Amino acid sequence: PGDPRPQVSGPDPERLRLFQRLRAAAAAAERWDGPGDGAGGGAGGGRLPPGTPIRIALPGGRRLPGRALQTTPFQVATELGAGLAEAALVARVNGTLQDLDRPLECDTDLELFDFSTPEGREAFWRSSACVLGAVAEQFFGATLCSTRATEDGFFCDVHMGSRTVQSVELPALEEACATFARARHRFERLEATRQQLAELLQHNRFQLEQLEEVTSPTATVYRCGPLLQLCRGPLLRHTGLIGALRVLTSSAALWGGAGGRSLQRVAAVAFPSAQELEQWERAQDEAAQRDHRRIGKVSPARGRGVPHSHGDPPVTPSPLQDQELFFFHKFSPGSCFFLPRGAHVYNTLVEFIRSEYRARGFSEVVTPNLFSPQLWELSGHWQHYSPHIFSVPATPETLSLKPMNCPAHCLMFAHRPRSWRELPLRLADFGVLHRNEPPGTLTGLTRVRRFQQDDAHIFCTLEQLESEIDSSLDFIRTVYAVLGFSFRLALATRPDGFLGDPETWDRAEQQLERSLQNFGQPWELSPGDGAFYGPKIDIQIRDALGRQHQCGTIQLDFQMPERFELEYARYWERGRIGAGGQNWGISLRDCSGTPPQTLLGPPCPPGVGGLLRLGGAGAGRGARGPRAAADGRAPAVVGRRERERGTVSVRTRENRQLGELELPRVLRRLRELRDGRVPDAERRF
Repeated sequence: PGDPRPQVSGPDPERLRLFQRLRAAAAAAERWDGPGDGAGGGAGGGRLPPGTPIRIALPGGRRLPGRALQTTPFQVATELGAGLAEAALVARVNGTLQDLDRPLECDTDLELFDFSTPEGREAFWRSSACVLGAVAEQFFGATLCSTRATEDGFFCDVHMGSRTVQSVELPALEEACATFARARHRFERLEATRQQLAELLQHNRFQLEQLEEVTSPTATVYRCGPLLQLCRGPLLRHTGLIGALRVLTSSAALWGGAGGRSLQRVAAVAFPSAQELEQWERAQDEAAQRDHRRIGKVSPARGRGVPHSHGDPPVTPSPLQDQELFFFHKFSPGSCFFLPRGAHVYNTLVEFIRSEYRARGFSEVVTPNLFSPQLWELSGHWQHYSPHIFSVPATPETLSLKPMNCPAHCLMFAHRPRSWRELPLRLADFGVLHRNEPPGTLTGLTRVRRFQQDDAHIFCTLEQLESEIDSSLDFIRTVYAVLGFSFRLALATRPDGFLGDPETWDRAEQQLERSLQNFGQPWELSPGDGAFYGPKIDIQIRDALGRQHQCGTIQLDFQMPERFELEYARYWERGRIGAGGQNWGISLRDCSGTPPQTLLGPPCPPGVGGLLRLGGAGAGRGARGPRAAADGRAPAVVGRRERERGTVSVRTRENRQLGELELPRVLRRLRELRDGRVPDAERRF
């Protein structure tokens, strides 16, 4: 009843006038700065006087002329034509992403990105988050704390005192965002000193706290209509490029983590056009049908009302759901209960990786679960990771559940003197790990607190390093080919707060880059995404809906051997398919809940009785109906005639009739497909 919107607050004219004065002063200084002084920190190296002719190199070898501090990437896009000016969202200038309207400073290698690229989507969603924040400030009379683009959308956190965002308010908030976007507010960038920004942002204590964390002499702030937002950018040219925006959820958040001030988080997604939003919504509906939590759970009819948690999505039941594979329970949050069918699939994955380990010279080991915190202090994990480590009171000291295997493997290497003849030493471990993930992040099998992963570490000399990395990349290709996944690679380089000296990091990153070049598959650079102890190669797999999932990694670590005083070796780690449960969850989603190996099922003992289990409950009664089994497996029908003849009638999930076949032939073919790891076994049966 009535309009749910509260009193709308207006912009502060004096604050906006200060922004414009600072921006005008910065522009004047840029025009009159001498050559090569580097003022302003642009993305291109040494400054040239305004108007100096420059060369602009485009991908593919094309070159265009330009003018220093006058020509912008947007002007280049306009000159190139073919609709590029309308599609381009952000530019990479000499390796650095920047706004399209920011002038080029010198000779430039230029790339332009649209919404189809990760760079373009991130800039688009970061800009949309600013729109959502600007509207939320006025709509709720709130204080904007922060905005963030994610892999699949964006959110903003606002402070509203004790008030909360109600779901009934979201449609009106969404319409206000659409109105704001249609106004084509420009995103105006200002790089200023910390003192200037402190004066500019004095109205917002949350942004002032963020400003205190800035260590550089200057930082950037953007204006969008009435909003002033501390933001590194790059952002879009104007809000009119945001063609469709959908507000999704509101929830509680805390400023600065546990114990911080209470905030409200509003999540949304946006696209350049309404058609793209409609496509996204259809993909979300399909994703809900493929959700592995629905596929793997016990149906109430079969499971007698087993209680579930972990955020089961509210979707209409599908014949491919409720396959009685696993479930979660509130009495053990973030920990999976694998039922007999699920345990069989899980163990099949483990045995697959175990066989690959043996073929590639790895030795499997078993390590403890409980360790003294002194181990994590020695390894460096405690300083960076202690909030995620479970601690257990014990006598006479507190112990910790291991969140990773690497320090234990270092202890195993160091427990006796090692000869160079033992190298490379390859240790594999399927041990149980625990990580204290926040409750709100737990998501089925893809984000848990208790898990096992195919975790291995290789101790080798520097001379052996290149061949070991090359072999591991080949291992990755082999495993994902069998599982039917496509993947992409990214080189993650040193982050802020890294351990060790820069020279060692440079050497390690160069080694990983050489291996990626030799591998021959496209890869991308992820600056600053490495672990604190070493650079890595991240492997992301793609599911049937086109979404990327981080599963495997090749991690190079020059720090751990020095901390544990390991001799004769340099150490690195690899993860092949990621946590077993996580990979399986993606497999279920990728195959609409029925993995390609479904026909292979549990190994069948000789005799018709074993095969009856493949046909579901109906087959045991001699049923011959055309419908698939309720749990989504391909039916194998045994009626009176088949019993008398020692045969079985088999058809696929798509109801393709394979005919009445002799039982020994069926069993033999099932074993052949299983042992051959055939990805499209059902089609080849």
